[in-house]
Order: sequence, then structure tokens, then C-alpha cells
Amino acid sequence: MLRSLVLALVLLNGVYWAWSQGLLRDIGFAPEQQSEPQRIAKQINPQALEILRPEQFKQIEEQAKAAADPKECLQAGPLDAVQSATVRKVLENAWPAGSWEMQTLNLPQRWIIYMGRYDTTDLLLKKRAEIVAMNLRLEALNNPALEPGLSLGGFATQAQAEEALLQLNKRGIHTARVVQELQGGVAFELRMPAVSLALKAKLGDVKSALAAKPLTPCAQLASSPG
Repeated sequence: MLRSLVLALVLLNGVYWAWSQGLLRDIGFAPEQQSEPQRIAKQINPQALEILRPEQFKQIEEQAKAAADPKECLQAGPLDAVQSATVRKVLENAWPAGSWEMQTLNLPQRWIIYMGRYDTTDLLLKKRAEIVAMNLRLEALNNPALEPGLSLGGFATQAQAEEALLQLNKRGIHTARVVQELQGGVAFELRMPAVSLALKAKLGDVKSALAAKPLTPCAQLASSPG
């Protein structure tokens, strides 16, 4: 009896081994095959794992935060040589390399039809309202020395400006005159292509060095002649 039981166990073990190895698949008796390559692809390869030191982890964390930090492109200009040198000194002392650049501009001469300067803000606003009521176009002044005043258009030559002024005289504009807004020549433009929140905290000294020249988004300044 015992001998028969042992033989039965040996036989059952042999059958199980053959089944588990798929040797009985031809007769329809085999375990279900697992075919899920996506599971294999997700398996962790222990040989590829790298243990980071605390300083390495901190560096990666800081890089990730910097990448997620919203950035803005700012620029200001045109700047003369003195303004450019003042701004450069501030940036070289406090801003990281590559966070700013000073571009050279070749500015053309520019004449405008000008009204001003006005003694008070109220007078300036009154004249502005009168011009708007006449459906005339106003342009921003690009020369701080002409503030507070109004520009009724800019021109590449003095002759073009004088001709346009004659047309405005016919429409009732009698206090305007032609002035040269920009002398032309070499100027400079500050460009800060990716100002992060951390760098924005340092903009105070830059704005002070720029004086009357505002920092504006790059797209807006690109459309301005000065």
C-alpha cells in the first residue's frame, strides 16, 4: 500500500513538472501563457539605479524649480553711451552671466510734429483731448527732453515732417512745430530674455540705472522706433 502511494506521488510530481514546463501543450494540457510586454517594459532595472548624494538631489531639485519658474522677456532703450555704461555696471555686479545682453542699435534721424512743452499736467490732458476730438493720431514721445508734450507723427526727414505740418495747419492746428526728436547714430538696447521671479526681485537697481527709460515686454518695445 505504502509503495503504491509513493509511486502515485512520484507520478503526480512528474505530471505537474511536465505541465508547468509546457511539455503537455500538444495535448491541450499546459499553463496559460503570459504575454504582456508592457509589464516587462515597466520593470525596474536595478543595474540602472543610481543613488544620489544629498547635494546632487538638492541641485536637481533647484533645477526643476527653476525650469517651472515663469519667465518674462524685458528690454529697455534706446540708451546712450553713459546710460549703457551705468546699466552694465549694475548688471555685471549682481546678475548672472547670460541673463542679459546689451545690443548695439544704429538709429536713424527722426523728426516729429510736436506740441509742447506744457507747464501743467492739466494743460497737457486738455490739449490731448482736443487732438483726439479732431480724430488725429498721437504717438508716444521717444525723447524725455520733450516731455511733457505731444507728438502728432514721426518722419524720416525734416521735409516730410514740414509737409505734414502744412496739412495739419489746414485742419486748424496752429501751435505745432517740427522738431528733431532723435539725432540718429549709435545707441544701445538692454535685453533680458528670461527674467525669473528671483531675478525680478533685483530689478529695482536696474530701473534706477535706466532712469527715464522704462523696462517693457520685448514684443512691445520691438515695435517702437526708440
